[in-house]
Amino acid sequence: QVQVVESGGGLVQAGDSLRLSCAVSGLPFEDQNLAWFRQPAGGEREFVARITWAGDQPSYGDFVQGRFTISRDNAQNMGYLQMNSLKPEDTGVYYCAVGWVSRWTEAADGYQHWGQGTQVTVSS
Repeated sequence: QVQVVESGGGLVQAGDSLRLSCAVSGLPFEDQNLAWFRQPAGGEREFVARITWAGDQPSYGDFVQGRFTISRDNAQNMGYLQMNSLKPEDTGVYYCAVGWVSRWTEAADGYQHWGQGTQVTVSS
């Protein structure tokens, strides 16, 4: 059974940092691309960041503007999203997702397994 579990969300002030973690089990993690998406309350899910199975070619949504860093540790089956200089508009539920390496995409439908999400709230 595949499990994707996010952690690390919370309530912070504008300008603070958070590090989200994603624990993946039940499949060969090193065969999966990994991505983060987010969804504000009442809003659409949007792409945040992605990284290949090998931990290279990181790419980010336009709004990130150098504030976030995606990474992974294949030995630990873990993915991470370091978020710095957080803004109130970064508030939302953050989801980790994994998908087969054959499809390298920012689209949500390219990822087969998703976590339940972790809430990030940034106060002004």
